[in-house]
Amino acid sequence: MTPPLTLKKLPLLDLSQLDGDAGQRQAFLDGLRIAARDVGFFYLRGHGVDSALNAQLQRLARQFFALPEADKLAVQMVHSPHFRGYNRAAAELTRGQPDWREQFDIGAERAALPLAEATPRWARLQGPNQWPEALPELKPLLLQWQQAMTAMSLRLLRAFALSLSLPEQAFDSLYGDKPNEHIKLIRYPGREATASGQGVGAHKDSGFLSFLLQDRQKGLQVEVDEGRWVDAEPLEDTFVVNIGELLELATNGYLRATVHRVETPPAGSDRLSIAFFLGARLDAVVPVYQLPEYLAAEAHGPTSDPHNPLLRDVGFNYLKGRIRSHPDVAQRYYQDVVA
Repeated sequence: MTPPLTLKKLPLLDLSQLDGDAGQRQAFLDGLRIAARDVGFFYLRGHGVDSALNAQLQRLARQFFALPEADKLAVQMVHSPHFRGYNRAAAELTRGQPDWREQFDIGAERAALPLAEATPRWARLQGPNQWPEALPELKPLLLQWQQAMTAMSLRLLRAFALSLSLPEQAFDSLYGDKPNEHIKLIRYPGREATASGQGVGAHKDSGFLSFLLQDRQKGLQVEVDEGRWVDAEPLEDTFVVNIGELLELATNGYLRATVHRVETPPAGSDRLSIAFFLGARLDAVVPVYQLPEYLAAEAHGPTSDPHNPLLRDVGFNYLKGRIRSHPDVAQRYYQDVVA
């Protein structure tokens, strides 16, 4: 593995090696551990998610963003206490500054939980998605893709456990039958429309694993070392994968949640990306897993923004992030929490 100080592009891993012979399998596990420890980002090919399904979803995502504004605003996020739906560009904030991307968020398609005075406030996060009536084919395709991505990401998470010399099912109890799946369809308008370079401000992802399906327009940048950024150039039939803060927390900082950002596309162009985030059950509490001594000696403890502290309680941690990013939804449905 190239040290971060001299790294010029992200590592490339092939998940299909898990189905190879013992040597190929071990090579993948070793590469996975090193990439996640030293960089926190990598490309993943051989992932098993149908490339035709990915392409079809990209086409429908473009059709969604091309809908009349009234059709998109009919499923605006401010109508959902579960933080699902559409947001105009600059509606979401990162570190208090607007992100110039329009997006459509969905989560796991589940019934809302019954609420009582003693119910944790994060329980309001579970519930149905909003779906655009003008594009009915989007719902079945997104749910099909969500199912494929969940199966693949849980397989990768088991590989992470093996790479850390933990039991293969070590992380399973954090997910059970209700992982906190989150998808974003994202369109970044060109700089002539934004007058800003911030597609998404510098941040770390808060969950366990994040996957990004990119189009051909670059924009994602990874801070591989303090103040040094590397472009995550689009690479055909791959996902860009990165470690979230909860996985960094669970390994006591052995694995690395890395700061990243997205630059606004050049004038006259736009950028489409589709993100999948795998999070633990909302009612889970993330433990610190006991790594073997030779790995634990290299763990430096998790890093946390003092203005946005990381919580082991998954539901509260996720709700905190949603409230910070979407103050309009928070004001409408979570005034008791904000207060």
